[in-house]
Amino acid sequence: MKKLLSVLLLSSCAINSSYAAPKNIIMVIGDGMGPAYTSAYRYLKDDPKTDLVEETVFDRHLVGMSSTYPHKVSGYVTDSAAGATALSSGTKTYNGAIALDVDKNPVETVLEKAYKQGKSIGVVVTSQVNHATPAGYLAHNESRKNYNAIADSYLDKGWKTDILLGGGWKYFLRDDRNLVKEIEESGVYYIDNYEKLSTLPKEKPIFGLFAKKGLPWALDDTNTHRLSTMTKAATEHLLAQNNKQGFFMLIEASQIDWGGHGNDIVAAMGEMDDLAKTMEYLETFVKQHPDTLVVLTADHSTGGLTVAANGDYKWDPSIIKAMKKSPKAIAQQLTTQKITKQRVESLFNFELNEEEIAQLISAKKSPHQSGKRNMYADKKASAEQQALLTEIKAIINKRTNTGWTSTGHTAVDVPVFALGDNREKFIGLKDNTDIAKTLFNLLK
Repeated sequence: MKKLLSVLLLSSCAINSSYAAPKNIIMVIGDGMGPAYTSAYRYLKDDPKTDLVEETVFDRHLVGMSSTYPHKVSGYVTDSAAGATALSSGTKTYNGAIALDVDKNPVETVLEKAYKQGKSIGVVVTSQVNHATPAGYLAHNESRKNYNAIADSYLDKGWKTDILLGGGWKYFLRDDRNLVKEIEESGVYYIDNYEKLSTLPKEKPIFGLFAKKGLPWALDDTNTHRLSTMTKAATEHLLAQNNKQGFFMLIEASQIDWGGHGNDIVAAMGEMDDLAKTMEYLETFVKQHPDTLVVLTADHSTGGLTVAANGDYKWDPSIIKAMKKSPKAIAQQLTTQKITKQRVESLFNFELNEEEIAQLISAKKSPHQSGKRNMYADKKASAEQQALLTEIKAIINKRTNTGWTSTGHTAVDVPVFALGDNREKFIGLKDNTDIAKTLFNLLK
């Protein structure tokens, strides 16, 4: 009798689980956001007047950790393409692959699965929309570097999104092909500034490009919380479709990774703040729409960020908190302006000592002494601007006692956060492919 009851209970659970899948699934990726980034953000937002270190939105929803290694042909350190493919399809592959397995066969992504099931689809990123992560959900290509081919495929392989927002004019407005015009002619509504996000037509798919490549740093953009703004507009547009099947949405805080590559703690924390505001909005969204699952993780960690360095038991985020411009923006201005104490301090928003000002003057006079450029450095930047940028970051890293071990990726595990319907399925230590496999199960 007990055995029969157990069978019946298991059968009941199996039946009920088939109806337990969330209506809406929102996958959020903090590109490059290793565990040190969420720790640093907690200390950055801490109220120094209180004894306790206050929790952040990330702390409230931490459920586990995820490994990030790619297929063995690429070793233990993943790039964003292989990382995106693992998270989108549950498949380990070689670095550089866009939704292909190691033998270069296409693999289905959770976005494509949701699209086939009739769900509405949204993608919001702060990189160009054909960058590694969004491409890893929307396209299939042997190399992430084939930006034009990936952009072409968004239209040529069938437009899959109800709303697609990010950067990328360079790849969609080309001499050989005006993809924007073709996309508009297919019935998609195109916008090119944030202001138009508040007046989107409900009856049309939306395509928004707001920069030549990636968006400006959050600190330098016209909207410092542009990811949050785009996410809000996208969720409202998806809800307006009144789709009984619900929606699948990909959100990427793309430039946390770029800050890590540049060893730029100020820019990285600006991107983290934009992601935090996005997650706070999604907290409210889930309360209003409890049939929604939100999962946040990283594809890898970037830069080997350490919150304290050089053997000193201290980290001072007050300098970061004071700054209102990115180091890049400051370097651009100092390249064309005379470096004076008053001008420098107006840009940094804190007082610099004579040695630091002398270092900036020396960097501008002798740019050849600066270090090599990172992969996301402005290729058109003058030697003077690049040298100033290097020196500005060095001053901030020293002042805050921030450490970096690399200008590339590292192989550490990354945090996993979840809230809403079925969040418990992401608790514990997972492999990055397990996240996709769980989403596939929820889409069955």
